Amino acid sequence: MATEIKVPALGESVTEGTIAEWLKQPGEAVAADEPICSLETDKVAVDVPSPVAGIMSEHRVAVGDTVEVGAVIAVIEAGATATTAAAVTAAAATAPKADTPAPAVSEEVLGAAQTMSPAVRRAVLEHGVDPSTIKGSGKDGRLTKEDVLAAAEAKAKGTPAPAPAPTSAPAAAAPVSTGSARGEERVKMTRMRQTIAKRLKSAQDNAALLTTFNDVDMSAVMEARDKYKDLFAKKHDIRLGFMGFFAKAACLALKDVPAANAYIDGDEIIYHDYVDISVAVSAPNGLVVPVIRDADKKGFARIEQDIADFGARAKAGTLTMEDMSGGTFTISNGGVFGSLMSTPIINPPQSAVLGLHRIEDRPVVRNGQIVIRPMMYLALSYDHRLIDGREAVTALKIIKDAIEDPTRMLIDL
Repeated sequence: MATEIKVPALGESVTEGTIAEWLKQPGEAVAADEPICSLETDKVAVDVPSPVAGIMSEHRVAVGDTVEVGAVIAVIEAGATATTAAAVTAAAATAPKADTPAPAVSEEVLGAAQTMSPAVRRAVLEHGVDPSTIKGSGKDGRLTKEDVLAAAEAKAKGTPAPAPAPTSAPAAAAPVSTGSARGEERVKMTRMRQTIAKRLKSAQDNAALLTTFNDVDMSAVMEARDKYKDLFAKKHDIRLGFMGFFAKAACLALKDVPAANAYIDGDEIIYHDYVDISVAVSAPNGLVVPVIRDADKKGFARIEQDIADFGARAKAGTLTMEDMSGGTFTISNGGVFGSLMSTPIINPPQSAVLGLHRIEDRPVVRNGQIVIRPMMYLALSYDHRLIDGREAVTALKIIKDAIEDPTRMLIDL
């Protein structure tokens, strides 16, 4: 019996997505609840599972097509077995597959090949070639699409993959033309990247953005972390990082300066009596901001566990819409990439974002003496329509004081 596969509900306010990849091709067996395709939405990539077991009959849409919730994207012959796969394949609208399907490339191999361009990654997936066995001929030894195609052709013929051309010609070689071949690659922006671009530009266009700066002495936090990190890890089975300190310090600031935890809705201001902190996390498809719910009520261990979980699932591409919905304030840590100072952009409809940066030893004056301290620049970007300069500076000063004297976070100062 033919079963139509439809686009499932994708979450609040999300009505459509883009087919990023077909995981099952016509003629292949499909188990119940097994993912058949990857669907990219404005915020996350989700797998569409099959409700029945059977054989993939046909694809109704192609990779790159935009589909709405409820649209039919594929047909599965429910209850069909592998013995009927050939007949189903012949009846499919798409072209038949090769006699010997390309073996799947492991996620470990793809995850390690961070230098591959989108075109190379597509070629690797399409031809089932292990990129770790190919010697690249591109700049700095990187793989090119031609390298992958040559390896795939050699594999099909059962011959060794051709070696890339030498990067430098021998002394006796003929003169080489002074012109150098330069190529360009046009790649369509992913839906997530398009959404990120629109939201960032919208924040600049619609909010009165302003940034205030301060610096913070990280000595006390670093000493506390060094002193208790082993006991913390043993008890809670999670590493004690710096984000927990800043999240709790931000909760103190947002409690004293409620405007920084609010947002504008038309001609009204919406205040929150809770703190949901969005944490900027770098994912393969772009920046995502999963939310730590009720951060003001959670301890250090729970906050660190949430952040570690978000980071792992962002890399694996398994974050859900629920993980990123809401949020009343954002913390972005550019310091992990080496940033010294920046002006972060707010995450609409929020009104403020805290930017963290790298820690470096700098000379400062303490009690009339020049000493070396581990210092970090802090940046608070805010919507000046809602938050006055005095409030923004006050909020940032509260965060600074809490980090320099962590006892404040224990006694709610």
